[in-house]
Amino acid sequence: MSPRGNELVQMKGVSKRFDQKVDPVAWIARTLGSRTGSEFVQAVDDVNLFVREGEVLGLVGESGCGKSTLGRMLAGLIEPTSGEIFFDGRNISDRRNGDSRKLALRMQMIFQDPFASLNPRKRVKDIIGEAPRVHGIVARDQLDSYVEELMSKCGLDPAYRNHLPHQFSGGQRQRIAIARALAVKADFIVCDEIVSALDVSIQAQILNLFMDLKSEHRLTTLFISHDLGVVEHVSDRVAIMYLGRVVELADTEELFGNPLHPYTRGLLDEVPSLDRRGVQFAAIEGEIPSPLDPPSGCQFHPRCPFASDICRKVAPQSIERHPGHFISCHHPPTEQREAN
Repeated sequence: MSPRGNELVQMKGVSKRFDQKVDPVAWIARTLGSRTGSEFVQAVDDVNLFVREGEVLGLVGESGCGKSTLGRMLAGLIEPTSGEIFFDGRNISDRRNGDSRKLALRMQMIFQDPFASLNPRKRVKDIIGEAPRVHGIVARDQLDSYVEELMSKCGLDPAYRNHLPHQFSGGQRQRIAIARALAVKADFIVCDEIVSALDVSIQAQILNLFMDLKSEHRLTTLFISHDLGVVEHVSDRVAIMYLGRVVELADTEELFGNPLHPYTRGLLDEVPSLDRRGVQFAAIEGEIPSPLDPPSGCQFHPRCPFASDICRKVAPQSIERHPGHFISCHHPPTEQREAN
């Protein structure tokens, strides 16, 4: 997935592995030769990805596919096991880089649960204003007006700046989280399921606010979600992830209009639409394999109707089938149509 220029964030061969503690029973079983799966979880596996300056890249996949782990690595919250992450041309995965802390301030993350991500003992004015004060972004005597301006911009009444998070609704708390990210003048924001915990009516308000702020501040964004409808609405490009690997990447209109990977088509087939009323929707066959014991070769092959021997043995490489449209699949769409 080669960049075209103007990239603010780039991942090169990035993987993340979480080691698992082996309990005594599993250790004895392994000693006796029993196969009990791996001692680690490969959450992200050799991902090459980039986000252009000012764009929204949507990241979609089922629960447990590694979306949040990838987002946390891009936000600098966790380190990759291998590979390199570049921000504004500088390697942030190298902790010896003296600019890492300064660069980290320009990369912020908004989490799924706006209550858990806010300090319950701090007042809103401190949640939003502490980081810009500590890092010298705004002078102390201008901090109150700075916080009030951010609250107003995010649809919050500045009169409530002395309130605690529990005194706000879920949608208001997410607005506080957005204001906190903007307070340090971030250039890149990772949004991790930021509307999934909210009511549908509130989701629309938060998404509209986010898009307005994105345009005003020219934010570069990784938008993580399992909701394809939301992703289609906010994203410039979309990446589809399965068991730690990106299996398809394309411009939003291209991906939704011409999905190439069987997994992507399966996800889109499950989305109801007005022109498909009366259609019986069926989930993708099978269950996601355990990341402790993933399938060999193409990890989607146990659920794929077009799987062949090569799919079971060899992991497919990402290939650009159309300009800007990448797919990791051994069987191009022409072969899939012939199989049908």
